[in-house]
Amino acid sequence: MKKRMPKSVDLVFVTLSSPIQVGVYEEGELIRRVVSEEKSSDVLPKIFDDLLKEYSVKGLYYANGPGSFMAIKIAYIFLRSMSILKNIPLFATDAFYFNKNQPIKAIGKLYFVKISSEIKTQKLETAPEAVFLLPDVLEYNEFSTAASPLYAIGAVG
Repeated sequence: MKKRMPKSVDLVFVTLSSPIQVGVYEEGELIRRVVSEEKSSDVLPKIFDDLLKEYSVKGLYYANGPGSFMAIKIAYIFLRSMSILKNIPLFATDAFYFNKNQPIKAIGKLYFVKISSEIKTQKLETAPEAVFLLPDVLEYNEFSTAASPLYAIGAVG
């Protein structure tokens, strides 16, 4: 009996807020979505392990900020480690790609906003809740191999 080769896919991680979302993309098309309300530090290894049993992973993609610095750090450390250990390239883009460029809560009435290609903080009296969604089609040109978290965003406070 011939063993079937696993599908070759890309995994996209959006861990900036709850729920955590992981998209499985084949040739840029979303074929599966994994959603969890658990803490990223607890659930990322489990989701990743489960997906590795089913698919051949050719690329890791994630939102590297802005958002919860702790969530971003956990995702980056985990994904960077898996990238090195499994020899899978890691790519990143900013969180605005996953929320249609809506303001992202920072602290108090401060929000992260993206104007042109610059991310700043801005005081807003009211802003829509930032809802992050996995796109149906992945735009690879929106991602970069410069995958470090976005720490160089203006001071919040």
